[in-house]
Amino acid sequence: MIDTTAHPDEQEAVAAATDGELRLHDPAVRDSADGVRLLDPEFVEVGASGRRWTYADMVAALPTLHGGADGPRIEVSGLRGVLLAPDLVHLTYESVIAGRRARRSSLWRRGEGRTGWRLYYHQGTPVPEG
Repeated sequence: MIDTTAHPDEQEAVAAATDGELRLHDPAVRDSADGVRLLDPEFVEVGASGRRWTYADMVAALPTLHGGADGPRIEVSGLRGVLLAPDLVHLTYESVIAGRRARRSSLWRRGEGRTGWRLYYHQGTPVPEG
């Protein structure tokens, strides 16, 4: 959800990060160079499994992970974003993948030279059943 009372620069930044996050859930993007371009070269993830992923790990695995062409789809709800600094957006949301819920947090930063937004950090935390 984008805060429509926020400054237009904040709205634009949050919208760009939100678009990138949702694009990374698209199987066609995950299976292409577009998905890799959405990751910051310093990307790190702590997955809901507890596994730590580096940029190289994620580039190699992205097409085969959940949300890929042959895997279960990622359902997103409650997505919200806030501009933390001129070049840094924090997104939070819940996901459901193959019946498993997780709370997710992503940091998107604008590339050098104010180029496109890239996913810098992501963390998933499992939501206990019940």
